[in-house]
Amino acid sequence: MKFHRSQSPEPEINLIPFIDVLLVVLIFLMLSTTYSKFTEMQLNLPIADATPQQERPHEVIVAISSEGQYSIARNPVQGRDVQSLSQALSQATHNMDNPMVIISADAQASHQSVMLVMEAARRTGLNQLTFAAQASGGKAD
Repeated sequence: MKFHRSQSPEPEINLIPFIDVLLVVLIFLMLSTTYSKFTEMQLNLPIADATPQQERPHEVIVAISSEGQYSIARNPVQGRDVQSLSQALSQATHNMDNPMVIISADAQASHQSVMLVMEAARRTGLNQLTFAAQASGGKAD
């Protein structure tokens, strides 16, 4: 009796499904990853090299002192909360078309005081904000 073994085909690995799965995982990782940069350096925000800005008729200047006192269009604001700032901004811009709010904060003013002005502008519906800076030569613009 002669036993004859049949030759089975050699197994081979099909790479196409493997590559498909890897591409799906790669695309998922690319879409779900956020890239953040954290820097640890000292910044002196109020100084900037810029050309002097021309006066525009539709702007409201909000000044913030180092003690956290506010002045809108050269009128002091009594309160230091968002509601009183929002009311003062609304009064200062009631007859202007698309006004620009210029935040002129002291270098020693707290970040929270600037954020309060930004929140008050958002609640009032003012969406054009910019920050004032002095030239690096020491002259205020």
